[in-house]
Amino acid sequence: MLGKDIGIDLGTANVLIYVKGRGVVLDEPSVVAIDSDSKKVLAVGNEAYMMVGRTPGNIVAMRPMRDGVIADFDITEAMLKHFIDKIGVKGFMARPRILICCPTNITSVEQKAIREAAERSGAKTVYLEEEPKIAAVGAGMDIFAPSGNMVVDVGGGTTDVAILSMGSIVTASSIKVAGDKFDADIMRYIKRQYKLMIGERTSEDIKKTIATVCPDGRDEKMDIRGRDLVTGLPQTITITSKEIKGALSESVSHIVLAARSVLERTPPELSADIIDRGVMLTGGGALLHGLDKLLAQELKLPVLVAEEPMHCVAQGTAMMLENLDRIKANAPKRRSVLK
Repeated sequence: MLGKDIGIDLGTANVLIYVKGRGVVLDEPSVVAIDSDSKKVLAVGNEAYMMVGRTPGNIVAMRPMRDGVIADFDITEAMLKHFIDKIGVKGFMARPRILICCPTNITSVEQKAIREAAERSGAKTVYLEEEPKIAAVGAGMDIFAPSGNMVVDVGGGTTDVAILSMGSIVTASSIKVAGDKFDADIMRYIKRQYKLMIGERTSEDIKKTIATVCPDGRDEKMDIRGRDLVTGLPQTITITSKEIKGALSESVSHIVLAARSVLERTPPELSADIIDRGVMLTGGGALLHGLDKLLAQELKLPVLVAEEPMHCVAQGTAMMLENLDRIKANAPKRRSVLK
């Protein structure tokens, strides 16, 4: 069996893998559990995620990706190797070609780290593409036409905003404010307001269950449990959507400012196209309640949420893989653009 072409959305929060001819074959958290003494990898993906905040002292459940780039090279390599072995794409005589997505502001050093990690995990050749471009393709936008398209991709570590036309990025911005920052904001608010320490998983549950960022958004309550910082004992409190809206307001304002900044640098003809076409919201952060309405109010533009926002990048890699030979021919030029 020959090696296959695969696309990887190497996200801060989740890793999605698309295999040409098979579709999305893997969607697991970007978490690795290691033995801190021996540095041995004990679990990866879903199994490791279940351990977050619940491990003994010698076991650490960590995310090797931070802010869209590699924070720990060896652990990222081990994670990629585990996932690639798991989906069974390595051939007896050939290794797969891999297309990986990365933020628009990635440095050449960070590019090299991603490429080397993938090559050492078993890839024959590695191609890099800008994430908002892939997300726009996966969301069904025709970015190859001579007209303006705007995408806001809110991931786990970064939010990428880009204007695309004729298959290329015209203006773009990437900020390190996204899903992980939202979780941290919620944890910090509860710690300051209630003197209660909660974990990452509880914070993420709050974000998914009752969080909103729109003034007239949901109005719900939720009981949460954590450790009281005064007594040291377990405690249960009730929080509301309105409280979480206040906790997230500063981070969300940074996303609005990034979108405005990109629009201010956009040529007028493309701006006119975006008024007609609207803004496409992709990534896991697009599921944050009220974010689309808030952006529409602040930007004075129609904002649409992609049909499957978390899978847009994986679906975009699927379409790009169909043209992988064309990407290969243009690879040197693409790499220079990414630097």
